[in-house]
Amino acid sequence: MFDPTYPPENAEIESAPLRSQFNSLKTLIDAVSGVTSAVVDAVTTLPPGSAAVVGVSVVGTELHLSFQTPRGDNGEPGQTGPEGPMGMQGPPFANAVVDGVTTLPAGDPATVSVFFDGANVRFSFGIPQGQSGPPGEVTQAVLNTAIAGTSTNSNAVATLGMAVSDPPTQAEMQTLANKVDELILALRR
Repeated sequence: MFDPTYPPENAEIESAPLRSQFNSLKTLIDAVSGVTSAVVDAVTTLPPGSAAVVGVSVVGTELHLSFQTPRGDNGEPGQTGPEGPMGMQGPPFANAVVDGVTTLPAGDPATVSVFFDGANVRFSFGIPQGQSGPPGEVTQAVLNTAIAGTSTNSNAVATLGMAVSDPPTQAEMQTLANKVDELILALRR
C-alpha cells in the first residue's frame, strides 16, 4: 500500500520498501481509468538530509505530481576563477511533460529519464510490475452494486423539452449549451 510518509525523516533509503512504494504507486496509477495527461505541479528543494517526498493526485483525467527533493550538503569552497563574459539568458519553461510510463519486469529497478527540449521538461518513467497473485473473484452482489450506481448521478438533470426554431436563436443555443454543461457536471465523479 502506498505510504506518502515513507521514508521517514532522516532514514536511510532501502531498496525493497522503496520498490514497494513504486509498485504501490503504479497500482494506484493503473486503477485510474481515463488519465490522458500528467502535470508536475511543483518541485521543491528541501534542506540537506531531509526525506524526499512525491505527491500524487488525479484531477479529472489529469495526473498531478509534486516532488520535494533534498539539497545536497555544502561542499568545500573552490578557488575563484577568472570572470568571463555573461552568457545569454536561456529560454524560460513553464511546462513539464510525461512522455511515457513503461511497465518493467518485476524486480527490475525503477527508471526516470528527463531532458529539456527548449520549451518543456520531458520525463519518461519505467516502473517495475508488482509481484502479486492472481486477481480475486468479483461477486455478483458487488458487480450488481457497481452497475446500479453508474447512471444515478445524471438522474437530477431534467430533460430539455424545447422546440428549436429554424434557424435557432441565440437564446435557444444558450439554453442548449447550459443544459450540456449541467449534464457534464452531473456525470463527473
